[in-house]
Amino acid sequence: MFRPRMRARLLALALLPLLACSSSRVSLTGEVRYGESAEEDYQIGTEALAASNWLDAQRFLEHVRTKYPFSKYAPLAELRLADAKMKQERYAEAAEAYQSFAQLRPTHEEADYAEFQSARALFEDAPSDFILFPPSHEKDQRSLKSAVERLVAFQAARPESKHRAEAERLLGEARGRLAAHEWYAAEFYYKREYWAGASGRLEKLLESYPGTKQEPEALLRLARAYLKQAETFRAQQALQKLVARYPEDPRRREAEALLAGLRK
Repeated sequence: MFRPRMRARLLALALLPLLACSSSRVSLTGEVRYGESAEEDYQIGTEALAASNWLDAQRFLEHVRTKYPFSKYAPLAELRLADAKMKQERYAEAAEAYQSFAQLRPTHEEADYAEFQSARALFEDAPSDFILFPPSHEKDQRSLKSAVERLVAFQAARPESKHRAEAERLLGEARGRLAAHEWYAAEFYYKREYWAGASGRLEKLLESYPGTKQEPEALLRLARAYLKQAETFRAQQALQKLVARYPEDPRRREAEALLAGLRK
């Protein structure tokens, strides 16, 4: 058990981040004492944001955005409000706020940041693996697909951005997760011998997400699915790709044996 004095000290320490920045300007009744300039209120709002004091951050940043719409701090306040949504894990709202900023202010010095963050927010909003839930590849992937689209557009539009390396990393991870989703669906059909469904999913995986770790096995299974549907020529094409692209893969021997049988 904590002694009363120690408990009071711990409580004071816990409240210190909130008291340090903007609460001196907010009364107990909620009355706000704003600063004398856009810069001052923006600084107070960003300090509140850094302290995770979401209410005060929103108060002061919204005040900057509406009270000083022609100040250079108005668009910055708008971005920081989007940052607040991101930090609170309100990812869908954050993605919309960042995208709106980028569309309305494409030449702003932080437009590339907003574009990148809009994609990142969608990436974070996508399903992820958690021990109590089904794996992410079994869940809806619309948000992840939108993230990929925005990341691709970002890379094309902002080749010199300082966020490009992180965008490439997120894009690779997003594509890998989408490929896993297609692989999961292909396996569902393949195991049940629904050959048309299996081949369709495998085709999509290979076309949309080339070079993934599933590609060698996908090519081999695609060839088998084609053979089950008497599509010999397409099976040969899949096997030839496997042999040519993955000469060191252990599946090459089986692919060559299947090709030899088809040529007889």
